[in-house]
Amino acid sequence: MNPFSSGTRLRDMIRAIRACKTAAEERAVVRKECAAIRASINENDHDYRHRNIAKLMFIHMLGYPTHFGQMECLKLIASAEFPEKRIGYLGLMLLLDERQEVLMLVTNSLKQDLNHANQYIVGLALCALGNICSAEMARDLAPEVERLLQFRDPNTRKKAALCAIRIIKKVPDLAENFINPAAVLLKEKHHGVLITGVQLCTDLCKVSAEALEYCRKKCTEGLVRTLKDVANSPYTPEYDIAGITDPFLHIRLLRLLRVLGQGDADASDLMNDILAQVATKTETTKNAGNAILYECVETIMSIEDNGGLRVLAINILGRFLSNRDNNIRYVALNMLMKAITVDTQAVQRHRATILECVKDSDASIRKRALELVYLLINESNVKPLTKELIEYLERSDQEFKGDLTAKICSIIAKFSPEKIWYIDQMLKVLSEAGNFVKDEAWHALIVVISNASDLHGYTVRALYRAFQTSAEQQETLVRVAVWCMGEYGDLLVKNVGMLDIEDPITVTESDAVDVLEVAIKHHTSDLTTKAMSLIALLKLSSRFPSSSERIQDIITQNRGSLVLELQQRSIEFNSVIEKHQNIRSALVERMPVLDEATFIGRRAGSTPATVSTSNGASLNLPNGVTKPPAAPLVDLLDLSSDDAPAPSSSGADFLQDLLGVDLSAASKQPGISGTNQAPRTGTDVLLDLLSIETPPAQSSSSITDILSSSQVNKSPDASLEGLSSPSALSTQAATPAGAAPMMDLLDGFVPNSPIPDNGPVYPSIVAFESSSLRIMFNFSKSRGNPQTTSIQATFTNLSLNVYTDFIFQAAVPKFLQLHLDPASSNTLPASGNGSITQNLRVTNSQHGKKSLVMRMRIAYKSNDEDILEEGQINNFPRGL
Repeated sequence: MNPFSSGTRLRDMIRAIRACKTAAEERAVVRKECAAIRASINENDHDYRHRNIAKLMFIHMLGYPTHFGQMECLKLIASAEFPEKRIGYLGLMLLLDERQEVLMLVTNSLKQDLNHANQYIVGLALCALGNICSAEMARDLAPEVERLLQFRDPNTRKKAALCAIRIIKKVPDLAENFINPAAVLLKEKHHGVLITGVQLCTDLCKVSAEALEYCRKKCTEGLVRTLKDVANSPYTPEYDIAGITDPFLHIRLLRLLRVLGQGDADASDLMNDILAQVATKTETTKNAGNAILYECVETIMSIEDNGGLRVLAINILGRFLSNRDNNIRYVALNMLMKAITVDTQAVQRHRATILECVKDSDASIRKRALELVYLLINESNVKPLTKELIEYLERSDQEFKGDLTAKICSIIAKFSPEKIWYIDQMLKVLSEAGNFVKDEAWHALIVVISNASDLHGYTVRALYRAFQTSAEQQETLVRVAVWCMGEYGDLLVKNVGMLDIEDPITVTESDAVDVLEVAIKHHTSDLTTKAMSLIALLKLSSRFPSSSERIQDIITQNRGSLVLELQQRSIEFNSVIEKHQNIRSALVERMPVLDEATFIGRRAGSTPATVSTSNGASLNLPNGVTKPPAAPLVDLLDLSSDDAPAPSSSGADFLQDLLGVDLSAASKQPGISGTNQAPRTGTDVLLDLLSIETPPAQSSSSITDILSSSQVNKSPDASLEGLSSPSALSTQAATPAGAAPMMDLLDGFVPNSPIPDNGPVYPSIVAFESSSLRIMFNFSKSRGNPQTTSIQATFTNLSLNVYTDFIFQAAVPKFLQLHLDPASSNTLPASGNGSITQNLRVTNSQHGKKSLVMRMRIAYKSNDEDILEEGQINNFPRGL
């Protein structure tokens, strides 16, 4: 006899499967058993049908396909015997779902069983309907369920109420049929029926405005009375959990009261007293009591305004923060995040406790507490809170320092009462966690320093001290120190602007140069830091004449650097020091004061243009700011003249003599002439001579705009703008009046074709479309970064059902990098009445060789049914 025939008992099959040592053995056993079950089904074996379905359910739970047994479930349901019906309904709920077409065949059996004389068979039918009910089944069987809500047996009423919840979620239009029967259930004494009745009323109020209004008028007083009875009831062993009578019923009642009281002052007044009683008398030593208190707090915060109750609720959350259970503290922090918008002062009283949570060992609690502290900070408490956060920064975990540093920098920038405090706190952050400080933060610090003219000496001395103690580990601190040393190194040596709070310090010119030499030669210094150090040395060569020779030696050491940027700077700066003493002091003048309104917080009204600065930062130049007229030019690379005086003629005349070209004649050539054509300047050619590249999509700028010391609103170190950026020169600012198109020395005088500032334009595509969903992709690129494509995805719902829990996921091959921003919403309205947008950023490392390709997955719920759609997108426009 085959050991896996249809007569094999369920326990024997389970024992055989568990005895398998490998997955292959298990598959073999399952395969043999499934073959035996199929043979039994084909033979229409009545005796072992229920046993076959039981074994199929176990096989299904192991993850193997069992669809071939679905019809056997229907045959068991149609049987007259209770044991066979029980196995049939269990198999129906496990092996089928509401999307199966086979389910249509069971509607009639369900209707018969719902009207059966045996209450246990009625219960089986209600359980099955509550689990797999579809919209069509809901419409057909709603009258039977409504009738069973008044059945004599409480267990049947309870199951009917749960089934009604499923029906109104599938077909909200049927809600009005259940309003009166649900209200009757709220008067039940049986807790099982009462809790399902409360849940049914809660769901009715959410889907039907009529039900909500009815319950507010007819049921609020009764619910308050019921909650009071439950809260004050004596010990009942049947419902007691940790000394509290039926906490589950407590929670359901509080949730329904929250729905009824939201937006209704009269209903809120009725429940104020009982909410205060629950909040004050509930035991907090057990988890059940904490759960009730949490729901009570959420109800208090949701109903109409009652100041005293809200203070009480926030104090409960404050006690939660002192609980040892991490889960309780986390939900308390979440609730306080909501409460702060309602009553900030009440939350402020628990500031010290919240600050302690920032130091918690649990990462999720730390992050949530940090977000809450950020919301609590204002002008009056910024100093003590910032001090606490910076002190904790010293001993915080490495993985948390990034988030903590970003928040501290944001707090300092937003609430700083004075510039000296801003500078002091930022220097502390740079000293403790400089490697975690984002570029925007230290760029903003440089802008603030440049504006605080009375603090230049104090700042450079503070940075010198910090450099001696922390510089080796903190790259960002080194950059700010190098920049300030180049600008204000002479103030450091002369002790200019000493404040009363400072300790005296003696620094020689050699000490200042030592700082820059260390920054250049240290093994951890990157290209940006070394480039900034070379610029600072060039500036100090003019301000420290006695150290000029040593500075030149340091600069010259980089002439053989394998990094082209450093090699170029070294050669050019060495030429300035050796051959152009007459212009060096003007060339390396101090930075002009930068406009804080433009650079910090993007508070300027106009859209700023991006300018690459001398320290590698990308700062903003406001639209409409015009550059000063061009000053006389000199040839920085002229190797034949050491101390020749600067020519008094225009730069164009000088370059005309140097190159032997008639620039005025060239500007009149037909290819570049026009009614509004400005005269050609020689400064554009000098950009080529200095190997300073400008993107082809922009017009050239006058070199004196880059080198002039009289410019306004420039980025840090703008007096050497063209020579200092790690990317040579990259500007997207508007071309100044009078500037001419770039001249190519090899191809003659041919203007570049104008290209729109916002980069190339690509057509939109339909990335995915089905009968229920459409996805549109819109593309954009920045001119300076052709490898990166910004994509705006727009999702439109084409069906009649609202989609909830909407999630879009995407995957790309290894040569692509993908970043997804959060979606605008997770609810997609029906019938195209709205859309969800989500921004994606794709970087193609094989740009020009391989096209974009993307695999996407979309998950959402429609009528409580989980939907998953997948597809591949191959129709991206060429050039991405």
